[in-house]
Amino acid sequence: MSEVKRGYVRPLDLKNGRVDMTHGSGGRAMVQLISELFAKHLGNEYLGQGNDGAVLPAPLIDGKPGRLVMSTDCHVVSPLFFAGGDIGCLSVHGTVNDVAVMGATPLYLAAGFILEEGFALAELARIVESMAHAARTAGVPVVTGDTKVVERGKGDGLFITTTGVGVLPDGIELGGARARAGDVVLVSGSIGDHGVAIMSQRENLSFEAPIVSDTAALNGLIAAMLATGADIRCLRDPTRGGLAATLNEIAGQSGVGMMLHEKAIPVKPVVAAACELLGLDPLNVANEGKLIAICASADAPRLLAAMRAHPQGLDAAVIGEVIADDHHFVQLTTAFGGRRIVDWLAGDQLPRIC
Repeated sequence: MSEVKRGYVRPLDLKNGRVDMTHGSGGRAMVQLISELFAKHLGNEYLGQGNDGAVLPAPLIDGKPGRLVMSTDCHVVSPLFFAGGDIGCLSVHGTVNDVAVMGATPLYLAAGFILEEGFALAELARIVESMAHAARTAGVPVVTGDTKVVERGKGDGLFITTTGVGVLPDGIELGGARARAGDVVLVSGSIGDHGVAIMSQRENLSFEAPIVSDTAALNGLIAAMLATGADIRCLRDPTRGGLAATLNEIAGQSGVGMMLHEKAIPVKPVVAAACELLGLDPLNVANEGKLIAICASADAPRLLAAMRAHPQGLDAAVIGEVIADDHHFVQLTTAFGGRRIVDWLAGDQLPRIC
């Protein structure tokens, strides 16, 4: 807890200290929290302006003005720390990816923190450091933000909302309504890693091989894909609801159907085993570092090659095709030669996942 004496403020106790209501009061304690923790790790020339908003340069692509893309996302994952990541890096990755799958170059992030009274400052520092590292790695700085503190028992520790802004060059048009019959469906790697990592940690399950979240920023991979010149119709990151929800959404937007092939869909053996144990379908499980691409059939080979040449697409695969279907069904040919409908998830099999 901070202590004010004749203008002196005791440094934050980042080892044993706790968030208290003064950290959200707008006074010295709040300024101290921002300067000694948030600004220390997230600081840059724009955040350093210290105003209610950041003044940013006009976005340019190859010296030409582009269109702005903006996305916002709330992050409420439980537990806050998990194998492969935490809520801090997740909040950066999730919003960077939402901007990047539009075909835009992510430029800036804004971050809002809802802190619960009593939250350990050591854990907060760890989360902010992780967030800063993720932002630096992605090349997308946090340029403005806000912090609020709520009473003990009303915030469940920490919630983070991030908003991302990017620039989209002329000539790139990606969207869920652009898929056409005959197109090919690709995925950048194994599915279900994030959701199963969260659930196995909640249930204290251990397996022979570790299950680690795939959380990652995909803007580098997407830039490499766009550079191929392939006719990409749509890019999506299959987070909540997984592959099944994402493809059902696209099918509805485009007025088409999908035919997937179970044998072609990459799922790590340990994730498949965990899903069987937990009664989960990998197609419904959340991902935080994978993308789905739909492209013209003729361009699928070069797009797949570009994905596999990137570290985040080594296990990329063609998993199906877009078909004409007035019902807009997503179907799956099973490993046993049968066929089933891949429907929307009826409920919430993994609460507080991202």
